[in-house]
Amino acid sequence: MRHIISLQLENESGALSRVAGLFSARGFNIESLTVAPTNDETLSRMTIVSIGDDGIIEQIVKQLDKLIDVVTVTNLTATEHIERELALVKIDVNPNFRAEIDKHIDEHGGKIVDASEDTYTVEVVGKSQRVSDFLEAIDALKILEVSRTGVTGVCQKREY
Repeated sequence: MRHIISLQLENESGALSRVAGLFSARGFNIESLTVAPTNDETLSRMTIVSIGDDGIIEQIVKQLDKLIDVVTVTNLTATEHIERELALVKIDVNPNFRAEIDKHIDEHGGKIVDASEDTYTVEVVGKSQRVSDFLEAIDALKILEVSRTGVTGVCQKREY
């Protein structure tokens, strides 16, 4: 099962590698990883997406919580949460397919952020599945380049 784990950790060098090392030491792949400073400049938020059964992820969460740099750990998948991912997709826009491409962009809530005579750069934001659905809808031969941010998320309810 896909799990989203959110951590707040000390904003110091080496913290990211210690967290990633915990996953690699146990043979788990990190599907996506995002890290950025929070409103508290001493902390960063890290969001990790990984695949594993509930028991294994529970053990990883417990072990993450023991790392000295980690302040809080939340398995967002186990709570009501909001998650988002952003993708920038560069598309070859042949005039014969422009109307079809425009239709897919509208259907998936995409936004054209740059356009030239023969290419669009489209921004798609939403749950990962929405981004994946858009990429599937656009024929792979029309996609020139894809850049995905990875998932970020927060609990819906305030946790104390």
